[in-house]
Amino acid sequence: MWGGYTKVCSVRISALTILQLPNTKPEAIAKLLNIKEIYYEKAILDYDRGQQILAQHSDARLIEVPSHWNIPELHGNSESAEDWNRIKRTVLVLGVKKSLQCRPNCRSSDFVSPSHANGCAMACVYCYTARRKGYANPITTFVNIERVIAYLTRHAAKQGMKLEPNQVDPKDWVYEIGENSDCSVDAAICDNVKDLITTFRTLPNAKATFATKRVNRDLLAYDPQGKTRIRYSLMPHKMAQVVDVRTSSIAERIGAVNDFVEAGYEVHLNFAPVIYSEDWLANYTELFEQIDDTLSEKAKAQLQCEVIFLTHNEELHEVNLVWNPQAEEILWQPKLQEDKLSQTGGNNVRYARGFKGKLVKPFCDLLQEKLPYCNIRYAF
Repeated sequence: MWGGYTKVCSVRISALTILQLPNTKPEAIAKLLNIKEIYYEKAILDYDRGQQILAQHSDARLIEVPSHWNIPELHGNSESAEDWNRIKRTVLVLGVKKSLQCRPNCRSSDFVSPSHANGCAMACVYCYTARRKGYANPITTFVNIERVIAYLTRHAAKQGMKLEPNQVDPKDWVYEIGENSDCSVDAAICDNVKDLITTFRTLPNAKATFATKRVNRDLLAYDPQGKTRIRYSLMPHKMAQVVDVRTSSIAERIGAVNDFVEAGYEVHLNFAPVIYSEDWLANYTELFEQIDDTLSEKAKAQLQCEVIFLTHNEELHEVNLVWNPQAEEILWQPKLQEDKLSQTGGNNVRYARGFKGKLVKPFCDLLQEKLPYCNIRYAF
């Protein structure tokens, strides 16, 4: 194991905790997650949520670690790239969120909330969160959700009412709650997402938002009352089959929009990442027509979108070559790309500025032609 610091042990779970377990996972989520190992900080045992999750996976092998962030056999082990999908399916990390802060944003939200989780059970080959943790990035769930919620409640209260509309929202301060994870999948682990949606329902000046590639219909029962905005990430089916690994199909995501609107969510679209190929505009034409044919008038009336062209990373490229080289033939195109320093200081690549300019305009023109009711919040 890890230099004597990792301990495999058993944990006593009370009968009361077992009675408080979340509902059984939907079949589609159950296929995505089959937890066999749980790495956990000892402090999670002091929280009801930590006890609940351990009881939910009572057959899992428990491995105590000093820190959820630094687990070398997961995050620093280059050999684990070959087990990329197995690790995402079978490993869970539990920790306590220590640092709480809201970071200002200006695109899909006004603020980025403190994380209730990071990592993901899905395996999109372009995912930026995998770059931060190295060779494996399973879900890490934070069990002290009450502290996160208390912080958000105080932060929203300090903002007062939003007096001037902006491109994020005309009325509410919008908080991104899923920057480092996919909330639709996180909701299958525990009730953190449900608790957040319930909280924002009570805040007079704020709403939550998150992007997702997974349809989890359990969320239909959360009663958001217009205070949570889901952004379904979409791309042409042909491309998604290669790069959106272990996600819901594009047809399933589009097909869920009407139901989530009826359930009280705002539902917007996130065309991200837009990936160039020789037939890319023809493929997007089919996608836009599919959206138009599927969405109800009620869904169309509230629809907005954001457009984000591909950003990639050399280190992630090297990892992907081990487990999904086919995708890298599409994503890694040095003749079309240039270096880009990310907001967090990482060295990434994007489509070269002159070339990208020739992509953004025809994409937006096509979108406005096919979906004239869909406001483009931003495109870059």
